[in-house]
Amino acid sequence: MILNFIEILKVIFLGIVEGITEWLPISSTGHMLLVDEFITLNMSEAFKEMFFVVIQFGAILAVVVMFWKRMFPFQFEDKSQSIIKKDIIYVWFKVAVACIPSAIIGVLFDDFLDAHLQTPIVIAIMLIFYGVLFIIIENWNKKRTATTATLAKISYRTALMIGLFQVLSLIPGTSRSGATIIGALLIGVSRVAAAEFTFFLAVPTMLGASTLKLLKFGFDFTNIELVTLIIGMLVAFIVSIFVIKFLMSFIKKHDFKVFGWYRIVLGIVVLIYFAIM
Repeated sequence: MILNFIEILKVIFLGIVEGITEWLPISSTGHMLLVDEFITLNMSEAFKEMFFVVIQFGAILAVVVMFWKRMFPFQFEDKSQSIIKKDIIYVWFKVAVACIPSAIIGVLFDDFLDAHLQTPIVIAIMLIFYGVLFIIIENWNKKRTATTATLAKISYRTALMIGLFQVLSLIPGTSRSGATIIGALLIGVSRVAAAEFTFFLAVPTMLGASTLKLLKFGFDFTNIELVTLIIGMLVAFIVSIFVIKFLMSFIKKHDFKVFGWYRIVLGIVVLIYFAIM
């Protein structure tokens, strides 16, 4: 059996949604679940639960490719000599500390979160709530000067606090990047440094989440399931390249309030839609 044309279009669309929403603070999982309400993949619920998380692997590859020189601590000046960049290693140590809270909570409560919180109403409420927070925090930040201006200046304590905020993103509709950026802004990290740390933090966090889902689902894919996963990840990878470039350029001149307003409008639309259904 092979995927029919309509199913391929659905997978491509979901890959585009993942690539756009993974890096913007508007909740990739929330958007994926909402899209599935209207454009339902003809797959088992178990596969879709895994697919909506593992498709993020394509987005991970995009950020690794784009930030390779800044993320990989072993640089080669020529064929005979390599240089170990200690500053990059220190950043990864801080990322490891930031991963601890969500790793513990994710492993302990993954089944509960999937069973009880992946609903359109929960997603809509979280979209609105954090949209309002973004606007409030950005207005407040206009009167403040960031105490942590660069990625290298992020301390272990700050990294752990950002990691605690990332736990909030386990609730669909919150946004992993949104939660970590909000947390970073609140504790005095600059907008650019917050975004960069979020990119670093995404790699182990999303790899861990994807691995957990794969282990729960198993590796006995049908041909259709395997092709679906590959197409979704490939599209997410390509789209993520453009979105990351856009975001890094955008935040140098603008704040995050536009994403806050987008979240509020989308959340209200979702609430109205499901209220009249």
